[in-house]
Amino acid sequence: MTLDDGVTLDTDTTRRLRDGMARGVLSFPLTSFHEDGSLDPDGFRTHVAAQLATGPGAIFPACGTGEFFSLDEDEYRVVVTAAVEEAGGRVPVVAGVGYGWAQAARFARIAEEAGADALLVLPHYLVAAPQDGLVAQLERLAARTRLPLIAYQRGQVAFTADSLRRIARIPGVIGLKDGHSDLDRLQRLTLAAPEGFLFFNGASTAEIQARAYATVGVPAYSSAVHAFAPEIANAFFAALGDADHGRTDKLLRDFYVPLVELRDRVPGYAVSLVKAAARLRGRPVGPVRAPLTDPSATDLAELRALLVTGLDLVGAAL
Repeated sequence: MTLDDGVTLDTDTTRRLRDGMARGVLSFPLTSFHEDGSLDPDGFRTHVAAQLATGPGAIFPACGTGEFFSLDEDEYRVVVTAAVEEAGGRVPVVAGVGYGWAQAARFARIAEEAGADALLVLPHYLVAAPQDGLVAQLERLAARTRLPLIAYQRGQVAFTADSLRRIARIPGVIGLKDGHSDLDRLQRLTLAAPEGFLFFNGASTAEIQARAYATVGVPAYSSAVHAFAPEIANAFFAALGDADHGRTDKLLRDFYVPLVELRDRVPGYAVSLVKAAARLRGRPVGPVRAPLTDPSATDLAELRALLVTGLDLVGAAL
C-alpha cells in the first residue's frame, strides 16, 4: 500500500513479517553470557539455532529479553550477526535499537551491516517526552537507516492516535509493538493506522492477554516462554488459533498465570526467570547481567516445578 504522500508500507519485509506472524509466535532469544559475565557467542548461536528449529514467525535478537541494555556496540554486532547467519533468510531478523536517536542510529548502522531485516525501536532512555518529541525521535532515526522500523510503546512511550498517523507516514516505519495493554488506547491506534501497518502484542508474558489483544485486531505476539519452552508456546499458539478455549484456559490457569505471579515478585524477573528456565533445560544462556539478578534458590525451585507442570500439559519433558 502507498499513502498519499508516497510512503510505501507494503515492503518485502512487511509481507514476510505478516506471513510469519500468522504462522507462529515471535521469538526473542536470550543473549548468552559466561559465568564471568562476558559474552558467549557460541552459546548464543546454539540457542538461536534451537529457537529457529521450532518454527517461530520471526526472530528479534538484542531486544528486551536479550538484554540489549547491557550490550556494548561490539557485543551487539556479534549478537546480531550471529542471529542473521543462523536464520539464513528463513525468517525475518528484527534487531533491537534504543536510547536516544543518535545512539540508536549507531546501533542501526551495525544491524544494517550485519544483515538484519528490520529494527525494533525500544523506548528511549530515562526522560518523559511530549508527542512531538516521540515522533521526532522516529523521524531522526528513520532518516539515518535504510532498515524498516517498528516502534515499541512501553514505559514512557505511549502514542496518541494522531501521533500514530504521523509516524505511519514516516518513510520506513512499518509497525508498532504495544507493551501498555491499554486496549482502549490500542483500539484507537489500530483504527487510526493505514491499511498494512503492523501491530504486535508486546505485553509481558503476552499469552496472558493474547485473546484480549486479538479482539482489537492485534493477534500477533512476542513470546518470552518460547525462549525456554517452545513446546508450551507453540501449543498455546495452536490452541488459540483453533479457538480451543478449554486448552488455552488450562494452559493459562496451570502454567501462565502462576508464571506471571512468580515473575511479579522481583523487578527484572521478566528476563531473569526466562534465563533461569532456559538453564534448567540445559540451554547455554548463562546468567543475567547486572542490574538484573538471577532468581533465589526458593524461586528457582518453584520455577522448576512450574516448568515441569507446563511441559507435562503439552506432553513434553524437562
